[in-house]
Amino acid sequence: MKPIVTLCLLWLCLSSSAQDHISLLFVGDLMQHQAQIDAARQGDGYCYDDCFRHVRAEISKADIAVGNLEVTLGGAPYHGYPVFSAPDEYLFAIKEAGFDVLLTANNHCLDKRKTGLERTIRMLDSLNISHVGTYRNKEERHANYPLLIDKNGFRIALLNYTYGTNGIKPDAPNVVNYIDKEQIKEDILDARRKFPDVIIACMHWGVEYRSFPERSERDLADWLISQGVDHVIGSHPHVLQPMEIKKNPRTPARHVVVYSLGNFISNMSKEKTDGGAMVRLDLQRVFRITRLVDCEYALIWTSRPILSGKKNFELYPAHFIDKLVHNEESKPMNRFLKGARELLEKSNKGIKEYFFE
Repeated sequence: MKPIVTLCLLWLCLSSSAQDHISLLFVGDLMQHQAQIDAARQGDGYCYDDCFRHVRAEISKADIAVGNLEVTLGGAPYHGYPVFSAPDEYLFAIKEAGFDVLLTANNHCLDKRKTGLERTIRMLDSLNISHVGTYRNKEERHANYPLLIDKNGFRIALLNYTYGTNGIKPDAPNVVNYIDKEQIKEDILDARRKFPDVIIACMHWGVEYRSFPERSERDLADWLISQGVDHVIGSHPHVLQPMEIKKNPRTPARHVVVYSLGNFISNMSKEKTDGGAMVRLDLQRVFRITRLVDCEYALIWTSRPILSGKKNFELYPAHFIDKLVHNEESKPMNRFLKGARELLEKSNKGIKEYFFE
């Protein structure tokens, strides 16, 4: 019997050591409109602590939390739309909220031109926040792109591209990652040479305020997966769009495609722009093969001072709707949640809602 017992113990040890897990959390657009900047003003500085206090634990719980930084940190004077330059305190609060990686390739990354792009990178580096999408020069891009993150024994490769930069071109020698298939193909090959467990492409694409992706986004997502990308996460429309798990008929692989996460925090007033989703990916590696175990989304809504009577903007998880007693907040939040669920429950494929306290 001893050889059998020994073999069983060996098998259990190998199974235990070969099974690793990692959780990744993606959120939408981190914005700073003028009303947000004004609300955060405190004495001679700014304070954003209240903005993330109800979601901080959930963000921090993820092994890797990723957000789209859709502002520059271009220094004073600070501005909201259309030329974003957020106070440095905003970045401090984002870090304290638990974010590990910020995406910088989006249509507002050149709002403050060369100064804004380079100062944003310096600020991110000074706080040891990983970032991907914009670079001071080609040499910096070559050394740091694709972004590789080692966590929990996993090696994650992150790609980030934008459809454009509002007609502004980067000043030499700055580099912005634009959506260009030839360049993306080279980057994917470069990522694969580094033997990551998973490759994730974060795309700033689509048409603003539309609840469904264009055919071009669907085709591009399929192309990215065909080139070796495992999962695709989208932003830019400022409203939620459907999510799906695509199955590969030739392999057991499953690929998450999120067309738009909507806004994370903003002061946008158009219908459906006052909230968004946090999407969580749970990955498992068994004997060197990494697979998607689960993917879920949690809805969040931005409460603003004009509705709450509070000083600052605050992010509310979906369950807060049961705690609200003032119609000024409960009505618009309920309207957002109802619309989001009608869209996602009908159009999502394989991705369900989850709740957190």
